Amino acid sequence: MVVRKMSGLLILGAGGHGRTVADAALMTGIWDRIAFLDDKEDLEEVSGFPVLGQFNLFPRFLNDFDGAFVAIGNNDLRLKLIIVLQHAGFNVPSIIHPHSSVSKRSKIAAGSIVMAGAVVNTDATIERGCIINTCSSVDHDCYVQEGVHISPGSHVGGTASIGRCSWLCMNSCIGNNRKVGKNVIVAAGSIVIKDVPDDVMVAGIPAIIKKRFGGDHIEHENISLSALYERI
Repeated sequence: MVVRKMSGLLILGAGGHGRTVADAALMTGIWDRIAFLDDKEDLEEVSGFPVLGQFNLFPRFLNDFDGAFVAIGNNDLRLKLIIVLQHAGFNVPSIIHPHSSVSKRSKIAAGSIVMAGAVVNTDATIERGCIINTCSSVDHDCYVQEGVHISPGSHVGGTASIGRCSWLCMNSCIGNNRKVGKNVIVAAGSIVIKDVPDDVMVAGIPAIIKKRFGGDHIEHENISLSALYERI
């Protein structure tokens, strides 16, 4: 497949994750120009890339960049901003680091990134706005819902599912066929061998529920920029 050379990628979020996204994007060879937006005041450049302003300025750059990507660690906010960009007419690509291993039979949806050393195996589905971070793995037939972060060194066994906006912290493992609910935190180093309900934190070997959260996560379709910023 011939990939068109894109003139530029606008990245929302100029922190450590954003800079890592920029490196991955450049290494794909698809983008030859990268710039950031970030809400930190008086930030003009980061790692040699220009910072063009704060997040709310994104509409003025619609015709200047071929794509926009949200590089924010907060799962819920990342997903909301992706929706806002798509509704505004931006192309929101997926980014696959050339030093990752991604099956041609897998699906990587818009706004998701697969970092260096990560593995996504056959018939796995990674939905919109996910982070498959450094040296993590998602095995065959897994279903990873929108806004999930699979942290460095974490592994998801075959045919498992991870719910919307959940976070698998570093070096955690999800057993084969397990179901992890939405808005779940799996603490670092934990091993999940039983299904996990929505809105909890689990930790330990084997992982058990340590904390329950309120369901303070709004549905994200049809969000306007003004409505989004009222909720941030």
